[in-house]
Formats: sequence, C-alpha cells, structure tokens
Amino acid sequence: MTCGGCSGAVERVLKKTEGLASYAVNLEAQTADVYTDAVPFAAVLEKIKKTGKTVRGAEADGEGMGV
Repeated sequence: MTCGGCSGAVERVLKKTEGLASYAVNLEAQTADVYTDAVPFAAVLEKIKKTGKTVRGAEADGEGMGV
C-alpha cells in the first residue's frame, strides 16, 4: 500500500468480510492486521488479493505463511 486509495481498498474489502473480530490497516507501515477465529487465513488473503494489491508476506498465529 503506497497511498490512501490503496489502504482504503484493503480496508473496504475487510469491512465487508463477515466473521472478522477486528482489523487494522496501517498505510505508513504498509500492513493490515486481521484478527479472526471464524474466517480461514487463505480466505482473508484472497479478499486482499482481489483488491489488486500484492501480498508480500503473511503471518498467522505468529508463524510465517505462504502467500
């Protein structure tokens, strides 16, 4: 995420995703932290990828995950 439009796109898709406990999109850090027990990790990644943004790294439960 390099601009407000980018972070806004990610935030909008996460807002529409049912089952998320919470999320925080940080443009400055270029991160999106997502907290959920109800939505599979892969499903969250797919939602973010549908915005056209590249996912460079991911972590679930403190462990790196393939993207």
